[in-house]
Amino acid sequence: MTTLLVAKQYIKKFISKYEVYLKPLLKLVLALTALMMINGKIGYMQRLDNISVVLIVSLMCSFMPMNFIIFVAALFTVLHMYALSLECAVITLVVFLVLFLLYFRFSPKDTIVVLLTPMSFVLGIPYVMPLVMGLVGTPASVVSVGCGVIVSYLINYIADGANTLSAMETEDMATRFRFVIDGFLNNKAMILTIAAFAVTIILVYLIRRLSIDYAWTIAIIAGALADIMILLIGDLIFDTNVSILGLIVGTVFAVLVAKIVEFFAFHVDYSRTESVQFEDDEYYYYVKAVPKITVATPSRTVKKINTLKKRPVSTQARK
Repeated sequence: MTTLLVAKQYIKKFISKYEVYLKPLLKLVLALTALMMINGKIGYMQRLDNISVVLIVSLMCSFMPMNFIIFVAALFTVLHMYALSLECAVITLVVFLVLFLLYFRFSPKDTIVVLLTPMSFVLGIPYVMPLVMGLVGTPASVVSVGCGVIVSYLINYIADGANTLSAMETEDMATRFRFVIDGFLNNKAMILTIAAFAVTIILVYLIRRLSIDYAWTIAIIAGALADIMILLIGDLIFDTNVSILGLIVGTVFAVLVAKIVEFFAFHVDYSRTESVQFEDDEYYYYVKAVPKITVATPSRTVKKINTLKKRPVSTQARK
């Protein structure tokens, strides 16, 4: 454990020392990964599905605010949808505008969450987001995670129905609009996932703020069990075809990631908990103090030892 604590201190010092360089690098990696995933999933416009274009745009994003990455990712998505069909582009644009209004109204600081949530679906680890955001976020994080879930399901639905849309070229525009809108709004799996993630985030947030020992660990376990139960019960009721094995494995992985987040954000020693009581003229105060677990990083000292001895000068040499 001591080794892990020392490594934690080294990581924190490294991040604080090179923060100026790490932030642009993080934006570059995030933008590059997001755009490559979009091109890999819905790369209908060949001009955008080009590694040179992706690299240039990602480099530009590294020097811009984080919200600019969301704008670029949305623009890429809409343009790819336009290459598929005008109806898909219009519906995607309207959905993005509504989500942007919700996002900027309730959770404007969760920029990275809006990007990481669809990316977690592509990587097959979506259950990480509600647990982690319940630990480090607020109830408003429900909006940012929900926006990411909607974007993910919208892209997946249109990508899966691309062949059907291409075959409907002879149909009128109203029919194609109805096909996309009805299929997207009637997606029970999306609604169930949003509800499960929302309950998980709020439950984890409420429990981890309780004044009890091991509150964060209890919150992680309770949130993981609640997420599994809601998704399984919803699958029985709405027949959403949830993969039970994928759900269990993904939740176990999410718990491990949440424990790593807890180690870096809230690592305390409950064995040395102290309860303090004091008063003033108007109030009695009951304070529970839990010390953090910290270790001092070993400092290296270099000691120079001169092994050369001064030889005595002989009498003849002096003469």
